[in-house]
Amino acid sequence: MVELTNKEFFQDLDQTIAAQLFEQTTYPWEILPLIKDFILKIGPTLSKDEYDQVEEDVWIAKSATIAKTATINGPAIIGPDTEVRPGAFIRGNALIGAGCVVGNSTEIKNDILFNNVQVPHYNYVGDSILGYKSHMGAGSITSNVKSDKTNVVIKNGEEKIETGRKKIGAILSSRVEVGCGTILNPGSVVGHDTNIYPLSMVRGCIAPNSIYKKAGEIAQKR
Repeated sequence: MVELTNKEFFQDLDQTIAAQLFEQTTYPWEILPLIKDFILKIGPTLSKDEYDQVEEDVWIAKSATIAKTATINGPAIIGPDTEVRPGAFIRGNALIGAGCVVGNSTEIKNDILFNNVQVPHYNYVGDSILGYKSHMGAGSITSNVKSDKTNVVIKNGEEKIETGRKKIGAILSSRVEVGCGTILNPGSVVGHDTNIYPLSMVRGCIAPNSIYKKAGEIAQKR
């Protein structure tokens, strides 16, 4: 069993400007429908010395680097020293922290990226939360809708938690390393300091400090 409450699951809530969303909810997936309104609430309060409001609902830190061919739809906040590379597509409801990398041909939609998150090459990240210093290898994606279009159920050992939501991607804690070409199935939850082998198919909840080789073959780090 993995401790799934925000207080237990995330170690580094000081590494996101959305910390209050985690404090006022119990589970991470409860935050997903709140992202849009939160951005619209805090965007106008951001320091004008640090952020530019480049469109009606888009705030970008002055120190961020945005490629000319990137597409950014609001509501969105992009933090200091973050790099958005050519061909990136930020579809909206995106809260991207400081020191992040959103790479070429990467698509972001209804997400919170903590500080220092990297999604640098051909990633799709939808309806997801990526914790501090987590990294998704090239071509790894979050699948956020079940094939039968029913609500996502979080499977934590023998426990099954009904979320009431049709769209949930992945929830990653701090310093998770996702190998290239991996698919994180709807409702995947990965504990801190876990490494996932390339070309993996991940389902359910993975304990912290794990090495995920494949389903049924998960080792604990020493």
